[in-house]
Amino acid sequence: MAKSAKDSDPRPPVAVGHVFLEVRDVAAAGQWCEAVGMRRIFANENIAVLELRGGTHLVVSKARRSPAPGSEAPFDIMVDDLAAARRDFAKKGLAPSRVKRGSIHSSFTLSGPEGYAFSVVSSHAGKRPV
Repeated sequence: MAKSAKDSDPRPPVAVGHVFLEVRDVAAAGQWCEAVGMRRIFANENIAVLELRGGTHLVVSKARRSPAPGSEAPFDIMVDDLAAARRDFAKKGLAPSRVKRGSIHSSFTLSGPEGYAFSVVSSHAGKRPV
């Protein structure tokens, strides 16, 4: 009996479809998301949709007010090579913090759109397809 595509796909069978970020300046937030590596799918003055690895979409929409400066972003950003990502973000003028070593993830922080604090974390997927 032949294997189906489902049987031969080593990825987990589910993914996060959409995550949401509310900001006052959708265009600026969309540009920041592209600078950190997300792919623009759609953008106008009221909404932006950006794609992450695995097909998850970030939906950036208009907020009535800005978050308090330094508010923790509602999601983190995971990268395969933390040191390389930090160097890349520094070259882009995004001012990453120092790397903090952890037992599961190492991480650093970026100041993102509207003053959100984004954690950038090391991947723990190893060589597994995600």
